[in-house]
Amino acid sequence: MIIAAFLPVFAIIAMFPVVGAIITHFKDDPDAAIKVPAMVTAPGYAIALLAPFVGAVVDRFGRRRMLLACTFFYGIVGTAPFFMENLDSIIASRILLGVCEAGILTTVNTLIADYWDDGKRRNWLMLQGLIGPAFQPAVFVMVAAVAAVRWNGGFLVYLAALPIFAAMYVWLFEPAKPDARDFVVNDSNMNATGPAFPWGTAAIVGGMTLSASVLYYVFIVNGSMVWQELGLSDPMAISTATLIPSLFILPGSMLFKFASRYSSAVQIAMFLTLLGAGLAGMGAAHTVLQAQIALTLQQMGAGMAVPALIAWSQTRFAFAHRGRGMGVWTSAFFLGQAISPIIVGHVAQGVGTMQHAFVTTGAVGVGLALVVLIIGGRRAAA
Repeated sequence: MIIAAFLPVFAIIAMFPVVGAIITHFKDDPDAAIKVPAMVTAPGYAIALLAPFVGAVVDRFGRRRMLLACTFFYGIVGTAPFFMENLDSIIASRILLGVCEAGILTTVNTLIADYWDDGKRRNWLMLQGLIGPAFQPAVFVMVAAVAAVRWNGGFLVYLAALPIFAAMYVWLFEPAKPDARDFVVNDSNMNATGPAFPWGTAAIVGGMTLSASVLYYVFIVNGSMVWQELGLSDPMAISTATLIPSLFILPGSMLFKFASRYSSAVQIAMFLTLLGAGLAGMGAAHTVLQAQIALTLQQMGAGMAVPALIAWSQTRFAFAHRGRGMGVWTSAFFLGQAISPIIVGHVAQGVGTMQHAFVTTGAVGVGLALVVLIIGGRRAAA
């Protein structure tokens, strides 16, 4: 399941090494430079739109069948562009891939909560945070190797989903439904199980996740512009400057495990503070070294963000509503991915430079952390 959770991320990062080759192949299409990047990110829009509906299906008809079907068709649909020569058809197949990804990510996060209690669950979420960064270099090498043979050879890597499907078929099981008298257990003891879906809780989860996701993607999308404002224009120099700080995303995932002894409010405030301070530090930096130190903080916050958000969201919903709840989480996170560059771009236009935009968004992150701590403290007192 942890490897399966990497598949939606895999779908995006596997394409970045071959974007140039695909644009070159479709050079006769005047819109290729726009369509090909859109092809890369197309699954994200499908995930943001469909994840809540997938969650409803998971709650009604079960977890295992949904995960098996989505993983199998992920391998089929993901590989389909290898046999295509029409760019619009490839984009359409990528949207279908997003449908499969919505099912995979929503169901995996639901099953992690179903299979394990809070303590063991946090161990698996920490591992989930470590797997992605660890696998990413291998994905780049694998994609580059097959793409060197043929322009669309990179799509063959999606066949990796099929052995994952086989392992799921053998070992995964449908979790037993708890007794109807069970209730949601969380650190504030706020929610009891009921027949109606808790829309208020879903709104809080969606709003918090969306806000955190927008901050999470600020550096990922706009970081190169900050390096350029600091005098680094060569892509290799930018990669070199980013390399060491980016490794701190792994300690960030482990920091989540340490912080899990505290309340969800403390965990969320901690990663928001790290994200915000790191972004603001990069925006205020005058040298590359200063920016690298700030980026180290930002990457630790990024490593902690996803497992902390998932762990908190999982405790907000009872078994009967957990699929829809995690669907809301998935939708909000990928919606944040889509709108983050738009928001940051408008902020940069308003304040003058991308560095100033980083200071602004960083301050918002730290401010949001304070709000979370205040609200969490009041609820604990109540």
